[in-house]
Amino acid sequence: MSLALVQFIPHAAGIPFIKGRIAAFILSTVLILGSFVAYFANGLNYGIDFTGGISIEIQTEDVSDLALIREIAGGLELGDVQVQNFGAEDEVLIRVQAQEGEGLAAEEAQQAANLRLQEALNENYPGAIEYRSIEVLGAKVSGELQRAGAIAVGVALVLMLIYIWFRFEWQYSVGAIIALVHDVILTIGMFAITQLEFNLSTIAAILTIVGYSMNDTVVVYDRIRENIRKFRKMDLGDLLNLSINDTLSRTILTSLTTLVALFALWAIGGPALEGFAFAMIWGIAVGTYSSIFVAAPLLMVTNVARESSE
Repeated sequence: MSLALVQFIPHAAGIPFIKGRIAAFILSTVLILGSFVAYFANGLNYGIDFTGGISIEIQTEDVSDLALIREIAGGLELGDVQVQNFGAEDEVLIRVQAQEGEGLAAEEAQQAANLRLQEALNENYPGAIEYRSIEVLGAKVSGELQRAGAIAVGVALVLMLIYIWFRFEWQYSVGAIIALVHDVILTIGMFAITQLEFNLSTIAAILTIVGYSMNDTVVVYDRIRENIRKFRKMDLGDLLNLSINDTLSRTILTSLTTLVALFALWAIGGPALEGFAFAMIWGIAVGTYSSIFVAAPLLMVTNVARESSE
């Protein structure tokens, strides 16, 4: 198969991306400020991983009666209870908020609530129930997971900075890290706006987004450095446009093929994978945008030197 068949955007497309850099910077600034506003106004809808509580996955003999399960769980007065299908119609996810108490008392309260819920379901729900997964997390463990997640994202960004610093020059490092932070902030901001559950799978998605966005940015930067060596007299803005257009077909095709798989995962993965799939879809879109409209145009601001790329 000829490469021309999959290269739907020609190298010589000549799209003036750099000319629109000011508009792109303004848009990104507005989105970042909006993300901060949403975060401080709404906060994040933390899942059981970060808040503590009980998560039980069950499978019933026939189509699950969600109303009855809510009634049974609600009658125990355990606080906020969420009941929803995941996957098939006979599969149910039950979430119960963390029980009050401190230290050992809190852990014992969690375990007692878990036993009461299982006993109530066994006694009052018609038909057999299979318990497929049971998670009981206390406040201490959930707090440690929250800190570990934040540290993981921070370490990933620092390691990416070190990699780019040694791979390219400082001007490239500044652009790449700003683009990565941009992607992370917009992803967290979207979760603050939508109030989708923010849990460990979301952290995994954010780390994946960081790697994906960095890969896109490195591809563009490699072409920029190559063109700087080839076209020493070319205006920097024209050279950046040429480099972005050279890699545009690869960037768009990679993103589209990844998004096809992610939309399928979002559609059939159920509630358990909904947050992960949504974070990835949004992150891939934002990462593609930032590699084209943020990372590359920032080299105009840092004024990458021709001799530094030789």
